[in-house]
Amino acid sequence: MTTPTITTTERDGSALEDEIDAETVLEVLSDDACRAILEATSAKSLTATELSERCEIPASTAYRKVEQLAEAGLLESYVRINTSGKHATEYRTCFDDVQVSVGGGTIDLEVTEPTANADSEPSFTVADD
Repeated sequence: MTTPTITTTERDGSALEDEIDAETVLEVLSDDACRAILEATSAKSLTATELSERCEIPASTAYRKVEQLAEAGLLESYVRINTSGKHATEYRTCFDDVQVSVGGGTIDLEVTEPTANADSEPSFTVADD
């Protein structure tokens, strides 16, 4: 079996350094809980507890899957600081598209990352309790 190759590009088409392992990405994309987490975090940043509730999976599974998705380069973490002083880590997807192509004896994986802009979220947010 051939090793999948991966191309990571910005939305404007410029290539990024390959820091994502294609086999790891394919593995997490084949997992139902991981796909549910990706769907949930594509619209809004969520904590592992919120993901557990929204995706209807045990909290321990949510934490494990979040870690796998982060290692695969598909989730980013941010710190949510509540006005009470409590901190929580929240997660969101860090890509726009993932395309898998099979042909010519190869498997290619292309991950398109969002272009950086002034509207992107900060690495922390402040929220009321």
